[in-house]
Amino acid sequence: MSFKEEFFTYLSGFGEYEKRSMFGGMGVFIDGAMYAIITNKSLFLRGGEVLDERLCQLGCAKFKHIKRSTTAIVNYYDITPLFSESRTLSNELVEHSIQIARQDKVEKAADKNKRIRDLPNMRLTLERMVKKAGVKDVTSFMELGASEVFCKVRQVHGQDLDIKLLWMFAGAVQGCHWTLLNDDQKSGLLSAVS
Repeated sequence: MSFKEEFFTYLSGFGEYEKRSMFGGMGVFIDGAMYAIITNKSLFLRGGEVLDERLCQLGCAKFKHIKRSTTAIVNYYDITPLFSESRTLSNELVEHSIQIARQDKVEKAADKNKRIRDLPNMRLTLERMVKKAGVKDVTSFMELGASEVFCKVRQVHGQDLDIKLLWMFAGAVQGCHWTLLNDDQKSGLLSAVS
């Protein structure tokens, strides 16, 4: 049995998987989430969260995909030596990798299906204002925060925006109605946009 076949047989113990050609090897997916890459000689596991640090401490090298003139280093780690030394440790790492891959897929799907107008206090007209100001999705909206989004909208739509809009953005970020913001939160927001 080849290395590759041995790896695929091993991974079948963690559930039904699909495989696709990826990065010069075979990507291994469970429930549509990619968690491993198998090459002719190596098994690479997807990292993420605390697993990255653990795999680095264990001496696992990152996967490098070499394309004509560039090299891409992706968040997959070579566990081949660990696979040979300890199946117990390998099992633990594979299970953790699968858990992270599934969770990441769920989170990305949730963000993709969520629109800015679906956030608290927001509606279609506000979503259009925000998008016109360059904030294209919920993830960007959340990462920028209420005061930065407000400043961007003010740059596009003029300085005379109602300050209530800032409160509405803050409520959207915090997941509450804008009237529930306290005075300290409002004064912090005001100083951030002044």
